[in-house]
Amino acid sequence: MKYLIRCFLWIVLTSSAYTAAYAQQGYRNPIIPGFNPDPSICRVGDDFYLVTSSFEYFPGLPIYHSRDLVNWEQIGHCLTRDEQLPLKNAPASGGLFAPSIRYHNGTFYVICTNVSGGGNFYCTAKKPTGPWSDPIWVDIKSIDPDIFWDDDGKTYFVTQGDQGIRVTEIDLQTGKVVGPETLVWGGIGGRFPEAPHMYKKDGYYYLLLGEGGTEYMHSATIGRSKNLLGPYESCPLNPILTHANRIGQGNPIQGVGHADLVQAADGSWWAVFLGFRVTQRYAYYHVLGRETFLAPVDWPAGGWPQVNGNGTVDITMDVPTLPLSPFKAKHNRTEFDQAELGVEWQFLRNPIRAHYSLAERKGKLRISASKHTLNDLDAVSMVARRQTAHDFIAETALELASTDQEAEAGITLLQNNTHHYDLLIRKKDAGYVVQLRVNVGSLAYIAGEKAVSSNQVNLKIEGTPQHYSFFIKDDKAKEYAALGSLDTRYLSTEVAGGFTGVMIGLYSSSPSERSDAKAYFDWFDYAPGLGS
Repeated sequence: MKYLIRCFLWIVLTSSAYTAAYAQQGYRNPIIPGFNPDPSICRVGDDFYLVTSSFEYFPGLPIYHSRDLVNWEQIGHCLTRDEQLPLKNAPASGGLFAPSIRYHNGTFYVICTNVSGGGNFYCTAKKPTGPWSDPIWVDIKSIDPDIFWDDDGKTYFVTQGDQGIRVTEIDLQTGKVVGPETLVWGGIGGRFPEAPHMYKKDGYYYLLLGEGGTEYMHSATIGRSKNLLGPYESCPLNPILTHANRIGQGNPIQGVGHADLVQAADGSWWAVFLGFRVTQRYAYYHVLGRETFLAPVDWPAGGWPQVNGNGTVDITMDVPTLPLSPFKAKHNRTEFDQAELGVEWQFLRNPIRAHYSLAERKGKLRISASKHTLNDLDAVSMVARRQTAHDFIAETALELASTDQEAEAGITLLQNNTHHYDLLIRKKDAGYVVQLRVNVGSLAYIAGEKAVSSNQVNLKIEGTPQHYSFFIKDDKAKEYAALGSLDTRYLSTEVAGGFTGVMIGLYSSSPSERSDAKAYFDWFDYAPGLGS
């Protein structure tokens, strides 16, 4: 009997050890999918915190939490108040550029640039969930700032310049510049040296930056010096991360760069960085925006960091990981039955709050029509969330309540104000129609139209890497009817330009100054496909 018990315990322990070992082997990129560019990371104990750019969207600067670097959960935003984040008339891809997140002496810092109003700043908080302070402004003209604390107790602002990276002493309490700006390193000669992060290790100051522009020639390079202000020597492995070479030319991930480094509690080093997934092998297009990726880093004492062995990464990473700590899976459906929208939802610029309600009708989101359309650079009446996978289904049920013949409401795939596809309901003559509208640069037309039986309708979009397909169902139909299919590439960055990715939005608008139109959204489903 004792022998059987020992055998049983051996099997259980062996199985548990195998399971644990297997769970710590491998992961899939990107670790934070969809429009989440310019990642910066810090570690506090066993917890990791990460922030990404948000540009013209409000609230600003999403903050994510992880315990294993692989599984991430959004815990909030840094900038949640209008006075923290003025975005009035911010253009497409304006607003908030590349942030950094740091932790120092019990305080969290997020450092960023509002290119549409104010310039460089940093905010502080005792907890990463906030509340975050109002911006502390720094009078240095640049983008992509970071803060570095040296051993002498001084605080330095590390930022981008036309010729390279600059280092400037500041007063941490006030943000006031108290020392000269010093150009310390120009990188290895690539265009747009930017995204600087400073680290001190083994007696060296290491300066990591992005070069080549945040496009297909993007890369990460690193230099080091015994002195903070240089001179810096270039790593012989540079660029330590890039797909702008022969080995990376066929990779479905392109544009990798703008990295930040972090050391885990077990001593291992890791890099987070941006990249984008392209949809075709030779004619590259990407619609999801720049996303956040992860790779292991070998950084021996006194040596140079090497990213994933050869400076490239893959979708499937067959490497050891930290012990995995996944979060509870999110529901695909938003019921609009909470007091506030979830953190995945954002507004386009500062919202007019009277245009939104979750309390007017129980379990429904009311969006009142704005006179500003999706084509305008103003406070559009829209809430949106990221498209995070090429293959997905997005679906909603809505009612348009209006006496206004020009009012509309629906669901949009929005890359920017000049490139979006809209599936909408509006009045026409004595009834209602659903229309599929295309806005691509100067080209605008109705690609499909179908009469519906009432002002209540279900709208659905199905996405693949090459196509968006649109479907409708009114209250007299049992099944969805197809309304049209459109090419994804016309919403790609290569066509539309800019720094963001496609957002899936629920909106309402009318050109009438006195429109009474209201759209009531009953629920919203978003189901990303596996492996897409």
